[in-house]
Amino acid sequence: MRTVFFDVDTQIDFLFPAGALYVPGAEKIAGRIGALNHWAESEFFTVVSTMDAHAENDPEFQDWPAHCVAGTVGQSKPLVTLLEKRIVIPSSLKQVKLCGARQVLLEKQTTDCFANANVHRLLDILAADRFVVYGVVTEICVRNAAFGLLQTGKPVELVTDAVECLNRDKAARMLAEFQARGGKLTTVSEVMQAA
Repeated sequence: MRTVFFDVDTQIDFLFPAGALYVPGAEKIAGRIGALNHWAESEFFTVVSTMDAHAENDPEFQDWPAHCVAGTVGQSKPLVTLLEKRIVIPSSLKQVKLCGARQVLLEKQTTDCFANANVHRLLDILAADRFVVYGVVTEICVRNAAFGLLQTGKPVELVTDAVECLNRDKAARMLAEFQARGGKLTTVSEVMQAA
């Protein structure tokens, strides 16, 4: 079974207390994110890591404090989450070639990774039979990724101990809706035992 892992927005500005848009408690999942990414690599699965890559005057900053400005420390991913063979796919339309990369850094300027003009071509190339999703924020960017992937008709699993939310009630409602639409909840240990 060809599995693709979706590591959603695990960037310094979100994961750590000094970050510009810190998600309380997110630092606790950084090690799990790294473990999932490296395990996926060891199983020859591709990891798609969505990443905010904002301009300094990005329109999103009307709704959220400035964060993940392209080229800043806060926009980068913690080293524990990075794989050696990786490529960057920007939001603007371009030819997609993986060239043996095990990790795709998929840039975006909105809360929805499906706004990237290249994401559908990327999914065609990856030809996944199954998706595994984790990261931040559960009820916003993780939700958009998970629900978008459900629309492919392939099985989608969300790793409950490798996500963090801003609002527990909204996150609980999102998880219930995800299951109602056919998504499956799982854990890090269950994912790693499933190979």
